[in-house]
Amino acid sequence: MEEPAVALVGAGQMGGALVRGWLAAIRRGGGLTLTVVEPNFDPALQRELEAAGALLNPAGGEVADVVVLAVKPQAFAEIAAGAKRFIGPQTLVLSVMAGVTIASISRTLETDRVVRAMPNTPGQIGHGVTAFVAAAACTGPDRDLAAQLLEPLGVVESIPNERLMDVVTAVSGSGPAYVFLLAEFLAAAAEAEGLDRDIAARLARQTVAGAGALMLETGESASNLRKQVTSPGGTTQAALDVLQAADGLGPVMRRAVSAAAQRSRELGRDAESQT
Repeated sequence: MEEPAVALVGAGQMGGALVRGWLAAIRRGGGLTLTVVEPNFDPALQRELEAAGALLNPAGGEVADVVVLAVKPQAFAEIAAGAKRFIGPQTLVLSVMAGVTIASISRTLETDRVVRAMPNTPGQIGHGVTAFVAAAACTGPDRDLAAQLLEPLGVVESIPNERLMDVVTAVSGSGPAYVFLLAEFLAAAAEAEGLDRDIAARLARQTVAGAGALMLETGESASNLRKQVTSPGGTTQAALDVLQAADGLGPVMRRAVSAAAQRSRELGRDAESQT
């Protein structure tokens, strides 16, 4: 589809990141018409959209080629009626709501063409990863269009089964928070050993950022990179002996991911009960 008409419902963190990517494509000459529904616009984003000729918070609304739902799952029931005005027989619905199933979206919005996606917060700077799964009624071009619309956030991955979306949510969706927490704990540990607080924070932040960049740049597995920096009997090995113990980071991370996946399932059930 060369010039899709896209209606975005929700322009907060993730919706805002998406629409900024689409605006950049428009500035490069890409064909896209935008309608955006958001009760609390970021002023800078609002100015960018107005300059690009986007239609903001219309009283009515024409049927769109794609409707993108970028609201919190708890808000789905509230926004569903308003979103329906943009949906026709050929409209593709792309949801980035955590936990809300394709079946629930399809039933509530009365459409079979639904793609469910889970981005993460690094998508705000184009370095995220988004996994998506499409309903059986979606065509190959539907999947391609969904992937293209998600590309401003970073890497896009297709997954084969919707039941895996709760795991995706727990790993990549919530995962940045785990990394941020690691940086917090690393800085706190450095401070406890005598480093100045600000220096400790800077060392921890840059270490985490640099390690992530090294994985991306080299394409090496995390396991191989870990082994490269670990000398037998050295300082890194002493730390890893603690982190890899039976009660160390591995079991804790498995419990954390399991808890997040379970909460994703609960959010889906809560959202379904409200629609």
